Amino acid sequence: MPLEPLKDSGDPIAKIRAWVVLAIGFGTLLPINLLQLLSLIVLPFSRKAFRAINRWCADTWWGWCVTGAEKFYGTQVIFTGDDVAKRENALLIANHQQMPDIPAIMKFCKTKDRLGDMKYFVKKQLKWVPGMGWGMQFLDCLFIDRDWASDREKIHRTFDRLVTGKVPVHLVSFVEGTRFTLPKLEAAQTYAGEHGLPVPRHTLVPRSKGFTASVEGLRSHITAIYDLTISYEVGVPSLWQYLKGLVKRIHVHVRRFPIEELPHSADDLRLWILARWDEKNELLDHYYATGEFPQQPVSPRGLRIHS
Repeated sequence: MPLEPLKDSGDPIAKIRAWVVLAIGFGTLLPINLLQLLSLIVLPFSRKAFRAINRWCADTWWGWCVTGAEKFYGTQVIFTGDDVAKRENALLIANHQQMPDIPAIMKFCKTKDRLGDMKYFVKKQLKWVPGMGWGMQFLDCLFIDRDWASDREKIHRTFDRLVTGKVPVHLVSFVEGTRFTLPKLEAAQTYAGEHGLPVPRHTLVPRSKGFTASVEGLRSHITAIYDLTISYEVGVPSLWQYLKGLVKRIHVHVRRFPIEELPHSADDLRLWILARWDEKNELLDHYYATGEFPQQPVSPRGLRIHS
């Protein structure tokens, strides 16, 4: 069974703490946005300088978020699995349960000196959200409609800019396309059963089109795929519960796949990502049964494909 939502403490002090953190975060983000806006002055003369300024902005503010959670809340992100090198260009794929998944991934990127180089697939509606949405417009993030017909060209254009500009990158992709909920799990299980796919127990079914486009568009630019499996100990927290300091430990299991080992055809890439998600369900089975991720790699049960 998937992990249930985290129960709230109802602690009024924790609620006050969350509002204070929100105020500090928003108050420090707006000056960062102003600096990003001023960086447009240098853009006509040097795109490299423009990107350097905005990398510093992202690295600084996201770094405050990661360090603040560690120091203020005592939140630990515990990594297991493959050890990966610093400053490697990579595509990061992960299951997506709730918003605190994102600071866990930020912590991972910070340890690899790629925090300021994170790029996201983001819902188009977030583009004009004050603070975070404004800032992401300066970071080569991909604002998408979640409609392949309209998203395909803008994805290809963004990847072309990254490749031709030799832009350092950790591209984060939640390939399920949405956050996990029990009704979505039931729909995913029905879909998987009707289409002869492995039936998920802890995740949704991954969407292969965006993943395939990312591998095809960035194959010459990245050196690896990082497959991150994220889990929590007591219950899956909301962002508000995270801000209240109720999340003490997040577990992230890392697997690294060299890009040269990935298949080339769209059909084989689809099978590859389905196999990873079948494997991810095995990992989460083990985690929920034992309280830790396995030391040895697990094999996907429902698909016969080599990793």
